[in-house]
Amino acid sequence: MSAISPRTDHSPAMHDPAWWPRVFWALAAGVVCWPLLVMTEFKPWVLLQEENLKPTLNFLKDMWPLKLELDFLQFVLKETWRTVAIATTGLALAWVIAVPVALVSVRVLSISALTGRMAAWPAFVRVLVRAVAIVLRSVPELIWALVFVRVVGLGPTAGVLAIALTYGGMLGKVYADIIESGDGHVPQALLRNGASRLQAFFYGALPQNAGELASYTIYRWECAIRSSAVLGFVGAGGLGQQLDSSMKMFAGSEVGTMLLMFIVLVWMADRASAWVRKVLA
Repeated sequence: MSAISPRTDHSPAMHDPAWWPRVFWALAAGVVCWPLLVMTEFKPWVLLQEENLKPTLNFLKDMWPLKLELDFLQFVLKETWRTVAIATTGLALAWVIAVPVALVSVRVLSISALTGRMAAWPAFVRVLVRAVAIVLRSVPELIWALVFVRVVGLGPTAGVLAIALTYGGMLGKVYADIIESGDGHVPQALLRNGASRLQAFFYGALPQNAGELASYTIYRWECAIRSSAVLGFVGAGGLGQQLDSSMKMFAGSEVGTMLLMFIVLVWMADRASAWVRKVLA
């Protein structure tokens, strides 16, 4: 009695029925992305050319040894704490903007929408508030910082206001989307039984969406820390402003120390956010 020989077809389609569609869409993405790469003149190989590689290596070489004098380290720690303060204060002000924006622009918390079509005036206010949020988040925080540096002068105030406006629009939009995507039956039932908009939010919408809202807020806090360092390059204070000054003075050892401190700062922010998410889980 002869044994049945196993099938020897090793084509990818036999192992993955969706292989051909994946290949097609991968090729289609390549066809679409190639003109975009050509338009942006994306040429990473120029980094390996001798006239570009030599100054890059010299810049990296100047960072070592790091500047570790006690006075300089104390100064860096002070500016690092200032960077965290800028990010945290800016996000707190952004939260003050975002919560009213979200509450006003969410349809499931509208009393006039309980009968079906939202009334004209609440619908107009909702559209207007969403438009304001679009304007706030459409302008990058770097542009806001440049504006406020001219208004209030150099320093952390410009960075705080820049983060507050941009992140206020971002948080308000995402908060509204999170609440809209949740189960709207509970807050609407509360509204039908005489509850106010705030009561429907606190007792109906917030409990079921608290984890997702907190997770996104913490993520934006991490982003605000990185943004506050970047804003320092336009005079908005913090570690970024000192990093810009050291780079202009070709003080490579100072730059290396501050970059290392910034990496540690982002890592600590990531660990803190992971701990908060674990507590809220």
